[in-house]
Amino acid sequence: MPDAHEFLGAHRLFQTKSVEEARQAVARKFCDHRLELSKGEGGVAVRHNHVAGQATSLNFMTYGSDVMIDPGALQSFYLVQVPLTGRAHIHHRRVEVVADAATATVLNPDRETRMHWSHDCTKLLLQIDKTHLECVAESLIGRELPGPVRFHPAMNLENHGGRVIRRLIVACARAVDEGEIFQGEDRNRTCHIENDLALALLIHQRNNISHIIEGASDEIMPRAMRRALDYIHANLVNPIDLTQIARAAEVNVRTLQMGFRAKFGLSPMRYLKNARLDLAHYLLAANDDPVSVTEAAFSSGFSHLGRFSRDYKHRFGCVPSRIHR
Repeated sequence: MPDAHEFLGAHRLFQTKSVEEARQAVARKFCDHRLELSKGEGGVAVRHNHVAGQATSLNFMTYGSDVMIDPGALQSFYLVQVPLTGRAHIHHRRVEVVADAATATVLNPDRETRMHWSHDCTKLLLQIDKTHLECVAESLIGRELPGPVRFHPAMNLENHGGRVIRRLIVACARAVDEGEIFQGEDRNRTCHIENDLALALLIHQRNNISHIIEGASDEIMPRAMRRALDYIHANLVNPIDLTQIARAAEVNVRTLQMGFRAKFGLSPMRYLKNARLDLAHYLLAANDDPVSVTEAAFSSGFSHLGRFSRDYKHRFGCVPSRIHR
């Protein structure tokens, strides 16, 4: 079992011995819920460390006591819970999961949940906004979703997919501790990381669209596609064209176009535009340091404000000035 390392230690949200104070503080970051001590327990020693991007948050939590937690349905987000020490019993709809060093859990927004955390249970939690994950899922399968994405609540941390997800979450937490991500300096990189987290969950954790994802392509991310995507996201603010993307991917233009159509249902240039719009939306919606509409447009690679506003409204359903207010 991994050591009870306290991740995100420089981002302490709160520490308390009060059950009600803990319930209220956790509710502000997640959702309203019931929090009760198990029979025979005298008190709690809650620690909650928290750092957030635009569409995700990373959290380190421990209650220091046997507790029962009843959040009902989460509604607006998915929650991946990776135990570091101890164990938890999770009731998610009709499925019961014992979470420990070998098993993590994924809570779906529209499924009711009850949990029992042991006194020595510590967890890393990845919270992913429901709308963000759905957007990534639609980009992955190249069409609209047939309905809500629902993951199997038990994640086997000893198989390949579970190891990949756990390794990515832990790597992100360590990068936060080293001041490399989620610090506000490089929003483009943070946006890319948030996409990668949602993508990893969709690809590696069994869900109700796994068959669609697997059927979208024989290989989820061929090397040429990965090179193309890396080049696009590294050059969002630069004036790049189709030929340059193909050259970076080490394929011809036609092959590149066919690859993007098969993978995303989009042309490479449409994918580039959407990525730029997503970055602009991220900049405008940032709670800590929002920018002006003009700065968001120019910082995302747009040079014509009229076209930017038109494309933004087409993608997000409103003009950028509404988000900025």
